[in-house]
Amino acid sequence: MACLLSPSASTLLKHNPKLIHTSPLRPTSLNNHLCFLTTTPTNRFITPSPTTTTTTTTLTCNAFLGDIPEHLEELLQLDQISLFRSGLLQFERITEDLSDTQKWGFLVFAGLTWIYLTARPGVLVGAVDSYLLAPLQLVLDSLTGRRSLKRSDFVIGDKLGEGSFGVVYSGAVVPKTVDVEELVQRRGKGITKKLDERFKDKVILKKVKVGVQGAEECADYEEWFNYRLSRAAPETCAEFLGSFVADQTNTQFTKGGKWLVWKFEGDRSLADYLKDRNFPFNLESVMFGQVLQGVDSVKRSALIIKQIMRQIITSLKKIHDTGIVHRDVKPANLVVTKRGQIKLIDFGAATDLRIGKNYVPNRGLLDPDYCPPELYVMPEETPSPPPEPIAALLSPFLWQLNSPDLFDMYSAGIVLLQMAIPTLRSAAGLKNFNSELKAFKYDLNKWRELSRRLPDLTILDLDSGRGWDLATKLISERGSGRRGRLSAAAALRHPYFLLGGDQAAVVLSKTEECSFLAIECESHGETDDKSTALSALGVLTLSAKRNANCTHSIHLLLKSNP
Repeated sequence: MACLLSPSASTLLKHNPKLIHTSPLRPTSLNNHLCFLTTTPTNRFITPSPTTTTTTTTLTCNAFLGDIPEHLEELLQLDQISLFRSGLLQFERITEDLSDTQKWGFLVFAGLTWIYLTARPGVLVGAVDSYLLAPLQLVLDSLTGRRSLKRSDFVIGDKLGEGSFGVVYSGAVVPKTVDVEELVQRRGKGITKKLDERFKDKVILKKVKVGVQGAEECADYEEWFNYRLSRAAPETCAEFLGSFVADQTNTQFTKGGKWLVWKFEGDRSLADYLKDRNFPFNLESVMFGQVLQGVDSVKRSALIIKQIMRQIITSLKKIHDTGIVHRDVKPANLVVTKRGQIKLIDFGAATDLRIGKNYVPNRGLLDPDYCPPELYVMPEETPSPPPEPIAALLSPFLWQLNSPDLFDMYSAGIVLLQMAIPTLRSAAGLKNFNSELKAFKYDLNKWRELSRRLPDLTILDLDSGRGWDLATKLISERGSGRRGRLSAAAALRHPYFLLGGDQAAVVLSKTEECSFLAIECESHGETDDKSTALSALGVLTLSAKRNANCTHSIHLLLKSNP
């Protein structure tokens, strides 16, 4: 254990090591090894010899004995002090020949340049991606064979779904020990279960429709966006394996037809779960590992929906930070993995407004049930994008003026309403809602007051109506300045997500031993004071030390509420 001691305290400690007292309820250490000591004068005297009287000082060590998450280290930012100091010395060395006025001018210019280069959608990061990471990925993929996939590498399984431009199938990678031609022949006679068990690497394949106008172009864009996000935000979408073009025609393939391939992470979308009458409880064990104990059905529903919405908006924030707008956010394009992760799919309609990729003025690729009232991601008078380098340089100004990311946030709000209001989960119910909302000029509060269908808003009205308030700030018209709707970053700061007590109840109710800890966290959940929250965390971690699952749950709680 390393200690921060004053010289006098250090000397005294060598003679009297038993004077250290620990306070386990004050989390002030890092990595189980750092201990801050404070000195407290006392009235006791130690007489080592008849002629010497020594006044002692009791040392209090506020040690924290639990496993401390790395998040606490980031809060303390101990390394930034030395980094700032070295940067300041370097700056003084560079500008030693300049006057004070010139130094200030240099600082202002450097600061504005840095703000411009790092402002969304990220000119600097985008340049690094385009001119360094993308070519590097191409080289590595070529060396590993990911850019040279072929038809015989895969076996096609059941049909999972169909869209305007493609058909989606389940499938698997063909092992090198299996002859794919023999496999096809045996499939016609009935493939054996023993042979099926050899196909362990499952995949999802999308067959691009041949002869459909716009299908091939859409597939090329989707492939580009999947590669882009695999570098910039891989956790937001399924792992993309590559593409291939069929070299012959048979019952499954058409010669010249393009196929896109992803690693299998789940074959059910949020839309599939919404069709079940048991929603959202059919996702409870998927999202949290098991059925929540000690929580009534309404609160359980609210907790499940909140966890789903948090993941959706977090993923949208990450792709928006790269300059990408999905433009087709809906339950059918949100796949649920076996680990309870919500991932975005189908980027054929997406646009990268950093460089103008897949953006054509006055052309909208949209689903009318989820599309915002403005219809277009950018104003109709926006000109066609210039060459990519110029477009990238202009993108921060365009983004600040138009906030194109708010297009996706309206769609996310509709998804929230569908999950929370049962009558909106059917196609007919959603169409009726949209027609009424349009009549009320997209004022959700007016719809609530005047709708003849009396929707069940119980889930959204929990916790003083935080869910309803979030919905009203996502589903609205764009006001002057093209604002008037929450961005993904602003939505994640909304009280609907910041209330910590209910989330603690979720992660801690997985074990009966830790269920009482939710009460302690709930008492601190209403505050934005980080020190108070960390104090609660210290109590929780010490109490949960006997149970590794509880400690892990608390760490997840901290990470999801930075």
